[in-house]
Amino acid sequence: MTTTHHDPAAAKNQKQPELADIFRLYGDDYRRSHPVAYEQLKVMHHIQICRTAALGGHVEQCDQCAFEQIAYNSCRNRHCPKCQGATAQDWMQARIEDLLPVEYFHVVFTLPAQIADIAYQNKAAVYGLLFKASAQTLLTIAADPKHLGAKIGMTSVLHTWGSAMMHHPHVHVVVPGGGVSTDGTRWIGCRPGFFLPVKVLSRLFRRLFLEGLIKLHSAGKLRFFGDLAGLAVPSAFGAHLAPLRKIDWVVYAKPPFGGPEAMLAYLSRYTHRVAISNHRLIRAHADTVAFRWKDYRIKRGDRMKVMRLPTDEFIRRFLTHVLPSGFHRIRHAGFLANGIRRDRIEKIRLLINRAPEPEQRTGDNEQEQDLYRTCPKCGGAMRIIETFLPGQTPKSRAPPWEDAA
Repeated sequence: MTTTHHDPAAAKNQKQPELADIFRLYGDDYRRSHPVAYEQLKVMHHIQICRTAALGGHVEQCDQCAFEQIAYNSCRNRHCPKCQGATAQDWMQARIEDLLPVEYFHVVFTLPAQIADIAYQNKAAVYGLLFKASAQTLLTIAADPKHLGAKIGMTSVLHTWGSAMMHHPHVHVVVPGGGVSTDGTRWIGCRPGFFLPVKVLSRLFRRLFLEGLIKLHSAGKLRFFGDLAGLAVPSAFGAHLAPLRKIDWVVYAKPPFGGPEAMLAYLSRYTHRVAISNHRLIRAHADTVAFRWKDYRIKRGDRMKVMRLPTDEFIRRFLTHVLPSGFHRIRHAGFLANGIRRDRIEKIRLLINRAPEPEQRTGDNEQEQDLYRTCPKCGGAMRIIETFLPGQTPKSRAPPWEDAA
């Protein structure tokens, strides 16, 4: 691995690759020389064929100037950098109804490196425990009368990567600044600019997570391979965890958002993010891939650098972050939990005595928008005039066209 400072002039003269290009050009060689799990194979295949003729598509024509273009279908895989923009916008539109007129806070819970290795070999179990322990930590401390003394709600998003795509599991939790009193009769707001003490959160998170991890081990729900094989023995597992009881676990609170709208903008960037986006890629060859990354160890000055990895290592790092099938990486808890959220939000608004802002209201009478793409030539509305199935050739001779990544 090599690292250099970002050189915008050099990057500008190169054709920017996409993740799909890397998989198409070098994926076969990687699959032949490395073990690849079934879920990872599916992700590679979906990304390769996303917005290509292999998935079919439709032909659009401008209703003003008759300009035509072909739009290929998306793979809709949650690990695909091309698909997540539109998916995130749809998800965020649904979240508008949940906004409260209060300050919002952002808390991050991170697993120590010694547990991250276990998590990689037991993704569903350990990532699930990360969600559970972090949510229970916030719910417990917030309910304590010494702190907030209220029932809170939260949205949690799992990220398993750092900027260099190394395995770094952590959850971003966004929490409204307050909660409902235990008797349900009033809204209790937190102090302006302060939610809960992070040291208290860190200690409880550490205890809850380690207790949960030991229960998983005792129930035979953890598997260990390679260098970790010895941890299958209970005594060895206990010895591995013992030092972790004495160190501080990383829990930190970022500055509060400016308001509900700022929180919504933040979530739109984080909820459906993947390990690396196409715009961070600079160059890709058979031997190396170069991409931009942010060095958080630098406290001042330009954090942006260029990292060059062997192509096989780049692919390996990306595949590290493929989640198990059916695993939910966005979860809600407390009064934002699925199933009870809508009723609770309405009751909380009454307690706060604030109705949704006019621009936040949704309903059947709201004007439909973004149903049609805008013509790149004249600004008219692009209408679908033909659809075609995977492998078929459209009758139109319009130039192919793809959404921006």
